[in-house]
Amino acid sequence: MARAGLLDPRWSGLPRSAKGGGARARNASHAVIRRFGYLQLDTISVAGARSHALVLLSRLKGIHPEVGETLLRPGEPLFEYWGHEACWMPMELYPHFAFRRRGMARSDWCREILDADRSLTRSILRRIRDEGPIRSADLDGESHGPWWGYKTAKRVVVALWSSGRLAVRERRSFQRSFDIAERVIPDDVRALRVDRRAAFRELLLLALHGHGWAQTGTLAATWRLRNLKQELESALDDLREDGRIVVCDFQREDGTRRRGWIRPEDLEQTDDLRRMRPRGDRGVLLSPFDPVLWDRARVKDLFGFDQVLEVFKPAPQRKYGYFCLPVLAGDQLVARVDLKADRGQGKLRILSRRHEESRHSPGPHRSRETTREATDHALERFRHALGLDLS
Repeated sequence: MARAGLLDPRWSGLPRSAKGGGARARNASHAVIRRFGYLQLDTISVAGARSHALVLLSRLKGIHPEVGETLLRPGEPLFEYWGHEACWMPMELYPHFAFRRRGMARSDWCREILDADRSLTRSILRRIRDEGPIRSADLDGESHGPWWGYKTAKRVVVALWSSGRLAVRERRSFQRSFDIAERVIPDDVRALRVDRRAAFRELLLLALHGHGWAQTGTLAATWRLRNLKQELESALDDLREDGRIVVCDFQREDGTRRRGWIRPEDLEQTDDLRRMRPRGDRGVLLSPFDPVLWDRARVKDLFGFDQVLEVFKPAPQRKYGYFCLPVLAGDQLVARVDLKADRGQGKLRILSRRHEESRHSPGPHRSRETTREATDHALERFRHALGLDLS
């Protein structure tokens, strides 16, 4: 919780609040993103805010939800690329992903798309270079094919972006604007060279910076490195030999152990955290794509919580709801709510609300009453941020 930015600032090192939507809020948002190295993007806005805004709302009290939608603008210290998924990341990480841009450029899918119609590829690059940034919605052509139903031109643009020739200049209303990479990424950043091995070391260390403790699989999934086992293990060995990480077991309630990694300074802090039990939060909503939650096996180990995402299930097959937001109270996930924002009516509608029955935490047992209170507090905080009334 400390490394995830979900404790008091003296433990997390992150701002407590960021009222409004000005420079203070943007700077605080950048601090959250630097903590993890990424802010995962998602299109779903049924609850009244998309996942990237929800992550900020859960950590920065008083921040305006719109901040989470407007962070990628020219001059901001962020870029968009494939990290954990499609993410906004600190600009200083751009050189660390040179290995991925090269790999994308050589990949079969990228070459197939760009070679299928080379004249179209040249035409798109010429148009952007001569006329300026282009929105994906402005590209011509019929939707077809397996690439999320994208038009042919859109698939070309995504391939050019993935391989590094284009970059996302900004997002407005979640709509991407693509430009030549040289006009988006500062010259001094593009000039930096980070070799592949050093990039792996720094990315893995950054993953631990946000996770606190994690197994190798979680660290690999943080940056989509699962199929690079040898390089991954080599980078972890380097970090261990340098004393920047140490092996650390997590003991589950049944006595079995999970072998993982932790930074020495975080291991030292655990004694103080265990003694002080500093988190007294009355409840906050988390995005299902929150850095704490996307590794579902890890969530099960740490919280005993069955984290599921049911957006792709037919309604009759859903157990919890379309886009459930877990409720964090103390160091426990105590409930989940399925919400729908109706801005036309000024309402935040509660479609379902489910309190967890089981307890899985070394902390104090929470009664049904305190769980209800935590959920009420989380809902009140969220509806206030959105400017809606609960219904």
